[in-house]
Amino acid sequence: MKLHTKTLENGLRIQAVEMPGTNVVTTLILVGAGSRYETPEIRGISHFLEHMFFKGAKKYTTPKAVAEAVDCFGGEFNAFTGKEYAGYYVKSNKKNTEKALDVLSDMLLHSRFDPVEIDKERGVILEEMAMYLDAPMYQISWDFERLVFGDQPLGWDQIGTKELIKGVTQAQFQAYQKELYTPDNMVITLAGAVDESTLELVESYFTLGGTRQSRPYRAYDPSVATERIQIRQKKTEQYHIALGVQAVSEEDPRYATSIVLGVILGGNMSSRMFQNVREDKGLCYSIRTVVDEYTDTGLLVTRAGVKLSDVLGAIEAIRYEYDHLAAEGVEEAELEKAKNYLLGKIDLRTEDTENVAHWFGKNPLLHGKTISYAERQAAIAAVSTADVQALAQEIFRSEHYRLAGIGPAIDQAALEKLLG
Repeated sequence: MKLHTKTLENGLRIQAVEMPGTNVVTTLILVGAGSRYETPEIRGISHFLEHMFFKGAKKYTTPKAVAEAVDCFGGEFNAFTGKEYAGYYVKSNKKNTEKALDVLSDMLLHSRFDPVEIDKERGVILEEMAMYLDAPMYQISWDFERLVFGDQPLGWDQIGTKELIKGVTQAQFQAYQKELYTPDNMVITLAGAVDESTLELVESYFTLGGTRQSRPYRAYDPSVATERIQIRQKKTEQYHIALGVQAVSEEDPRYATSIVLGVILGGNMSSRMFQNVREDKGLCYSIRTVVDEYTDTGLLVTRAGVKLSDVLGAIEAIRYEYDHLAAEGVEEAELEKAKNYLLGKIDLRTEDTENVAHWFGKNPLLHGKTISYAERQAAIAAVSTADVQALAQEIFRSEHYRLAGIGPAIDQAALEKLLG
């Protein structure tokens, strides 16, 4: 794997990551835009704007033309909006790399934001919102983030509010694009069957101007008050819970420790949560501990779909695993198993052009530097049993626990008692 980079005079960062032995190229454009750049009045505009880029531009003038441009060569074409950045990508064979650049550049540089298409898309996004509300496995994550971070951009879900979806205008889209979709706030990465000459090809398609405007990145404010428990009452066949804590950011020196801790607790089928809560106690079907990281904070949370008849027992069992690890620590053999799991997963990701493009694009955009896979693996390999227990003891405290739930009404006093 070989990285070629170039920064243009306008600040646009271009990267080509050579991956020998593949005929595939992922062309990925990342932009510093998301809910952390929004205000209450435009909450959800980042996500809506992502949709509108697919609705017609200068060369590919209709939604159908945009879709056919990539479908005609069997490419994968998609986009996503997070809290800190948005992404647009085409995954194709090598011979269609230029076509991918043509489509993506037309979308991002020349989209018209046709008011007729905006009105059509309002209904689409409202249906997307309804889909998430009907899918507790998705909704529980957003509920938990809101519970931990409170009413501020980091705690807002990306889909936004019905008021924004129903009322956003073409002028607001154009203003937001002008503020954030600028060359100095973008990174374009191609990974796979590329080489140094690819940089010039990218440059020929992205001769855009402008500099980032005054729209600020809204830092996490820890003083925003939050509740400890939030239950979304809903008739369900399974109770969905998310129990966890605020953790460390991706820039924290202990970040590698946090992801090792997450694997030990519930990162795979041999983890403590899976074996003890599911296999031994039979309290759930799905259970997983995940670490979500941002530039200035993070989360460690266990999400599970549990029996309606024993919600309290499942919450108690999950909390026990947190507290037990903090009190007793972890044996060397269990630590090595978790580290080797993560090291192996990283090796697998280096074979996927989409993952490689994302990795090399995200780091300069968010952290201002390139981090190699080898550097991350070295940080993981260096984690000790003492590191894991020290972090567990810091974050797994009664006052730190937050619980989100989706399901029938439940005894609030009993939940409060379980959290301590």
